[in-house]
Amino acid sequence: MKTSDVIIIGGGLAGLMSAAVAASRKQFVTVLTYGSGSLPLSSGAIDFLNAKAPDKAIKNLPDYHPYKKIGIKNIEAAAKFFCEVAAQDNLPYNGKLSAQIPIVTAVGTLKYSGLVPESMDASMLADKKKIFVANIKGLKDFYANMLVDNLKKYFPNKTFEIAQLDLNLMGGRDITCMDAAQILTDNEQILASELKSLNATADDAIIIPPLLGVAGNFSRSIVKSQIHADIFETTCLPPSPAGIRIQRAFMNYLQKAGVRFYENTKVVRGVFDGKKVTGVVVETSAREKVFPARKVILATGGFYSGGITMSDFDYPKEPIFDLPVFFPTGAENWSNENLFSDKPQGFSMTGILTNNNLNPVDENGRVLFDNLHVVGANLGGVDFIYERSAGGVAISSAYKAAMI
Repeated sequence: MKTSDVIIIGGGLAGLMSAAVAASRKQFVTVLTYGSGSLPLSSGAIDFLNAKAPDKAIKNLPDYHPYKKIGIKNIEAAAKFFCEVAAQDNLPYNGKLSAQIPIVTAVGTLKYSGLVPESMDASMLADKKKIFVANIKGLKDFYANMLVDNLKKYFPNKTFEIAQLDLNLMGGRDITCMDAAQILTDNEQILASELKSLNATADDAIIIPPLLGVAGNFSRSIVKSQIHADIFETTCLPPSPAGIRIQRAFMNYLQKAGVRFYENTKVVRGVFDGKKVTGVVVETSAREKVFPARKVILATGGFYSGGITMSDFDYPKEPIFDLPVFFPTGAENWSNENLFSDKPQGFSMTGILTNNNLNPVDENGRVLFDNLHVVGANLGGVDFIYERSAGGVAISSAYKAAMI
């Protein structure tokens, strides 16, 4: 088998980003995935850090934080590259590291993120006189009354109106946002006709669930061309059309670049020559198979995706390369008394520690493998959920690993 310049293990955001960056450098790239990745669960936004100015806050992080190892220039370059890949699939993103953009959530709160799909960018909402909230008949997990009640707390002087829309998408059956988005792809006129009946003006806004297709921004463009008011999509419970749009944008990019994909492929261990990984071993139904590589990027995720396992308390394991895993020992450091507290959770910081080149290191800081790089949720020492930095760390660590 031909030796890959880069083998990427994992098909989530970090894995796809790594593959795209490597492919942009004309490298021969192979992606091995065992599952669909986490993008279908994503809101579609990329969070860098829970701060008004993430770029300034990143400079104040401790030296062990992944961002400090990646460097601000690589983080900025990663954001730019991500937006370029999305734009090539007609999926424009807004944002920058120096500020945050508001998004309306499915329950009517405002969430602030670094990179936001143009269809969700609610920056102009404060300038609108009247806000329509679409209540789609039969749509599950979207409650217009709750959304309006909560959004009024942010905009107490605005006029709100709940618009009852019947798209008749599933013959009366309850549907999810993903169902609706898939049906409306290439059938956008159903939604456009209903929204036109509101007679909303350019001074108004229409808030809808994320229904505008699953392929780039094509469905939004068709609907928006017929409506005078600005249209804002909210987030939703997974599976998320916005997350699927990102996944499709990257997959389209990688397919055009000739990246090899092997799905439902379980990598069981590495092949080594001293401190160099020369390939990985894949489990097949008939026999094991070796994929040779000059460099390997590990993007299998943390606890939630099986990239790190723990059958015995205090003994987490990285199952492919048997890398040492950072873990806050002691039950008192494992978690806070309140799960949803205003402090980091110890268990969320579990992961693999690296040097500045994202090579895994042992407890003494010694590099274990010179050509193995760890990215995304595999990285340890940081609570991605508390910091709201998972997406930012994913794309920026992937960018740096692929550029080395």
